[in-house]
Amino acid sequence: MVKYGLDYTRCRWILPLLLGIGVIFGIIALAGRGWLESQTLPYVHQASLWESCTRPEQGGPWTCESLMGYAWGRAAAATYLVGFILLVICFALAIIAFAIDTLRFNFIRGIGGLLFVAAVFSIMGLVIYPVKFSSEIEMTGINMFSWAYGFGWTTAIMEICLGFFFCCLPNYEDQILGNVKPTYFYSSP
Repeated sequence: MVKYGLDYTRCRWILPLLLGIGVIFGIIALAGRGWLESQTLPYVHQASLWESCTRPEQGGPWTCESLMGYAWGRAAAATYLVGFILLVICFALAIIAFAIDTLRFNFIRGIGGLLFVAAVFSIMGLVIYPVKFSSEIEMTGINMFSWAYGFGWTTAIMEICLGFFFCCLPNYEDQILGNVKPTYFYSSP
């Protein structure tokens, strides 16, 4: 953004836009039923962050069991949900920070720090879930952690990367605001 001469007024909404995409991915992870799925036919197991569903191998109706009955299920859901709420707060703060004409760079660094905290909570939930799920719930057939679980990891990785961007952006305050004279590497013949 700084090195290639992109104007700050044109690019100021890139980071809040990326945070918005992270929020959308977090919603998909929270609502998705594809945290764990059967990999091969017959599809007999499907789980989300909130419940685990199985059915007989011959087909038939799914029977679901809530994971909130397990302490680890509540812990995984709570930590991932806290990370998601912090991400939404960072998104709202980024909208406010970039909407103000005079950008407060220390405020932006605080958003970056809060994103790192959100990433820690999200990763805790994403680690608790597969470890305890695979050790405490009986699984039949070949299972895989699937697309909604992947969206959860994508959200956590975006929180880490955007945290670095928000923390490093104040280092280039003068370049962003146009307070530095450009350096030309042209020499006349």
